[in-house]
Formats: sequence, C-alpha cells, structure tokens
Amino acid sequence: MDTASRFLAVAQLNAQYASVIDNDRLEQWPDFFTPQCLYRITTAGNFARGYEASIVFANSRGMLVDRVSALRTANIYERQSYRHIMAAPVILGAQGEDMRSETSFAVVRIMRDGATILFASGRYLDAIVQDGSALMFRERIVVCDSPRIDTLLAIPL
Repeated sequence: MDTASRFLAVAQLNAQYASVIDNDRLEQWPDFFTPQCLYRITTAGNFARGYEASIVFANSRGMLVDRVSALRTANIYERQSYRHIMAAPVILGAQGEDMRSETSFAVVRIMRDGATILFASGRYLDAIVQDGSALMFRERIVVCDSPRIDTLLAIPL
C-alpha cells in the first residue's frame, strides 16, 4: 500500500469509527478492534509521564463488548450523544501492512435537553493492522488534552 492509499484508508477508518459512535451504533464499535487489542483513555500529562493508569482501559475486544453491554443494560447516565470532528490523520510509520498514526479530534457532547458543549479534545495514537481487506485497531490510545475529565464519560471517545 502506498502512502496516499494508507492515508485514505486510515481517514476512512476514522470516519467510520466516528460514525458508529455518533449514530449510536455502539454494538458495532468493538468490531473496529483486533481480538487482542488495547483501548485506553488518558490525559496528556499522564501520557507524557508514562503513567499506565487510564480513565478507561480495555485490553481485548471482549472487554469492549462488555463495556457496550454495560452501557446498554447496567450503567445509569444521562442520555447524550457525540459528534466527532477529526483532523486528517498523520501516518507516523508503516511496516508492511501495519502502521502507526496520530489523529487530532474534538468531541462535542449533545445532551437530551439540547445543551451542546465541547466535551473533549486530544489525539488518537493508533497501531493499525490489515485484517484481510479491512484495517483494524490493534491499539487506540485516546490522549485527552485536558486533565479535567467529565464524570459523564460513558460513551467511547
């Protein structure tokens, strides 16, 4: 895969990822990850210091499936939705069909009453692998710019 094809494929992967979350198709969200994967949300300060503690941590697709199941059946939180705004991805490196990328994001949260705020901004640091004809996340580290994380962080970023 050449550089332009990699760029377009990662941009499409990010767009599909955001669409699934933003359109409340959360049951499809784990399908973007390899069976053995890493998904975590952390702050820029903690990431820079190398701290492993995370706001959200999952190290398998099964844990992501469980998270969605808990959101649907067990967790109590105010109904809300997101709208992702993403920059173009930067391909940081590639080896064969595997690659690393960084993508800046902003997430707007829309509450049931219509209140809309900038909820989170930061960057996705991704390890992406080719699985047949599809790209999948082997690792997605969500690095939030602000150390202030709203306790209503329920839906995946």
